Amino acid sequence: MKVALLIPTFNEIIGLRQIMPMINREWVDEIVFVDGNSTDGSIEYIRENNYTLFLEKVPGVRRAMIEAIRSVTSDVLITFSPDGNCLPELIPKLVDKMREGYDMVIVSRYADGAKSYDDNIITGFGNWLFTNTINFLHGGSYTDVMGIYRAYKKELVSSLDLDKDITYTTPEKLFRTRLFWEPILSTRAAKRKLKITEIAGDEPKRIGGEAKLQTIKWGAAYMYQVLRDKVWWK
Repeated sequence: MKVALLIPTFNEIIGLRQIMPMINREWVDEIVFVDGNSTDGSIEYIRENNYTLFLEKVPGVRRAMIEAIRSVTSDVLITFSPDGNCLPELIPKLVDKMREGYDMVIVSRYADGAKSYDDNIITGFGNWLFTNTINFLHGGSYTDVMGIYRAYKKELVSSLDLDKDITYTTPEKLFRTRLFWEPILSTRAAKRKLKITEIAGDEPKRIGGEAKLQTIKWGAAYMYQVLRDKVWWK
């Protein structure tokens, strides 16, 4: 089993300088960055340290991530944020759990023994609402459906139609935003009855970069996807 660490960035130089030295390159087989055309030195840092880099060609990280995923040779993907929200020391634990035969392993900020130090009232409620909605409608047993920090088989990107524009076009037009796939990945993995587990992991406060949350737009668009998939996606 080969593992690729996928790291989306946009003006994350502070986090990169603090977090990347904590990641042992031997933990994974590939480390790949997908950058949204940063202007703060992030791109230069990535290149100077000889990491693989993909740059956005059109606005929105999703298409660049798909291009990167199609290029990696690994069987398993770990998506990771370098802004301090993800604990690097959990990477080996994710790899070990995937070796047990899971389709997806999520680092849960809300599992017993874990806590999010980056949540506010709105984001905390949103995570609770989405988790319970997906569990109820799609038969999941999650404690955390929204987080980026997770490992999953590369083949899920195509088998769950995460690489298809039709998955995102309508909600993006309706709510004038751009989406990534964590909530819909959680939804469709549960609906397909895939082998899923979680490990507890704190979410520290972010240490740099630009907060990119569009709470209302993303929340509405993601909920549209979750509700639509109850009847639309098989």
